[in-house]
Amino acid sequence: MSFLDHLEELRWRLVKIAIAVTLTSIPCGIFWKRLFDIVMVYPLSMANPKPHLIFTTPVEAVLVSFKIAIGGGVILAAPVLFYQIWRFVAPGLYAKERKVVLPMVFVSSILFIVGILFCYFMLPLMLKFLTNYAAYRLDPFFKINDYFGFLFKLSLAFGVVFELPVVSFILARMGIINVSFLLKHWRIAIVIIAVIAAVLSPPDAFSMMVLAAPLLLLYGISILVVRLAGRKPS
Repeated sequence: MSFLDHLEELRWRLVKIAIAVTLTSIPCGIFWKRLFDIVMVYPLSMANPKPHLIFTTPVEAVLVSFKIAIGGGVILAAPVLFYQIWRFVAPGLYAKERKVVLPMVFVSSILFIVGILFCYFMLPLMLKFLTNYAAYRLDPFFKINDYFGFLFKLSLAFGVVFELPVVSFILARMGIINVSFLLKHWRIAIVIIAVIAAVLSPPDAFSMMVLAAPLLLLYGISILVVRLAGRKPS
């Protein structure tokens, strides 16, 4: 393919992703109030003192309902998103490697959802720590728009970092990394994980540790994945 052909292919892949997100956003928009209770109220279940969710502009609540719909649509459309990504890179793979596209789509989607669910069930502990940090000195009032942005960005961050085993598998099949490489550079990996956790998590040590812990576990899983990928260590 020429460069323009690649751009055209990318455009159509993005169009298909946009259509999938639009279609999956419709039911999320219809039931946005129920999703609001599930996604935004549950994380505050352990918070002390209990924060008040507020909006400060007339249209803010309406905008949040749209964001909930789109955010839910993105998560529901994850299999389509990963499928389109894999289909875009498939022409550059060998015939044998193309056979793993569908399994990789399945695994990528599962890991993405697992990462989001992990974040969801850890959020009450995280918000308990954050709200209790200045308890009885500052009253927590969360702007609904900022609060949703916090939840959505953090959930996406967990979903993305849980793709580490998939990325490791790809790099191993390409011969870029092997088991010896991962074992030899584990100290550097810990530093990189700490930096990633610090950048992606809210600015507090507890949130950073919550994100770093599964990353360390995923690094260990990635070593096993690389071994199973078929590349012998040098």
